[in-house]
Amino acid sequence: MDIQAEKLNLIKWLTEVNEPSVIERFIALKKEQTVDWWDDISNDEKAEIEEGLAQADRGEVFSHEEVMQKYQQWRSK
Repeated sequence: MDIQAEKLNLIKWLTEVNEPSVIERFIALKKEQTVDWWDDISNDEKAEIEEGLAQADRGEVFSHEEVMQKYQQWRSK
């Protein structure tokens, strides 16, 4: 089976489909196949992200300029 040819055949066929229920089934299938990156990261990573968001909500942030100044020694020239 030539997978690329099959994909092209499906695309061609899908462009000709006029039945909403068929399109809805494809949309549902796509959603089932889509993986959310959040589900693939560790609990530690999730906790770090949530803490960063909480810090931002509290206004505990640095401007881009402040960060660039602090880490200028590692910037390529």
